[in-house]
Amino acid sequence: MYLKETRIKVQELRKRGRTFREIRAVVGDIPKSTLSSWLRNTKLKHVHLVRIQRIKDKHLNRVRKLALMANRIKREKYLNNLQKRNKGMAELILNNRKTSLLGLAILYLGEGSKTPKGSLMLGNSNPGIIRLFLYLLRKCYAIDEKKFRCTVQCRSDQNSEELQQYWLRITKIPINQFYQTRKDARTIGRITKKQDYHGVCRIDYFSADIYNELQVIGKILIESSGPLAHLVERHNGIVEVTGSIPVRSTIYFEQSKNLSRPTE
Repeated sequence: MYLKETRIKVQELRKRGRTFREIRAVVGDIPKSTLSSWLRNTKLKHVHLVRIQRIKDKHLNRVRKLALMANRIKREKYLNNLQKRNKGMAELILNNRKTSLLGLAILYLGEGSKTPKGSLMLGNSNPGIIRLFLYLLRKCYAIDEKKFRCTVQCRSDQNSEELQQYWLRITKIPINQFYQTRKDARTIGRITKKQDYHGVCRIDYFSADIYNELQVIGKILIESSGPLAHLVERHNGIVEVTGSIPVRSTIYFEQSKNLSRPTE
């Protein structure tokens, strides 16, 4: 129970435009629910309402900034843990030709052109993707550098020569093997807002043999998953899944009601 004088003091402070935080600093740590009950019918002047709302907004903005900072730190920690967990992955893939070829096939399966024309074609605005594609291609095959062609596709207000020089540094393809830059007519009169956007770099490499091999590897990977897999054994709460595929592989799943959750 609180003294009557305390309640009267609270109401006086509220009428003077004080916030709950300011009131509690004067009269003590009274629960907010109690304050709300005492002040339910208290009328405030407009100037006091404006002041209280301004203080609330300021406090809310401060809390939001702190929350954003906490989430950013949490995410950075999460990403760093993923980086540590997978730091050996690049060495595993890139130091062996077979795994490098598998990586190249998967990359081309996702990003490359599938139009049967007897040559490779892959385009991307991410320099890392372009650099990785060329690294794997040069690592897995005896490449004739003269068979490369490069095309820059960009917005109408961008500088063609600067973009070609940028992608030349990324690809190491001579400038005389660059096709004429293609500008998107749909962007005429529209300013490019992203200053770090360097257009799309399209790589062509004239080799029907490499194109066909990557297509076959991709087809094998696709056909080896899903429809060909079937259950062959159940024991000790584990379901073993195998497929009739060119390369033997076994995937284990926790046995549950719907058999839907793979183990790590």
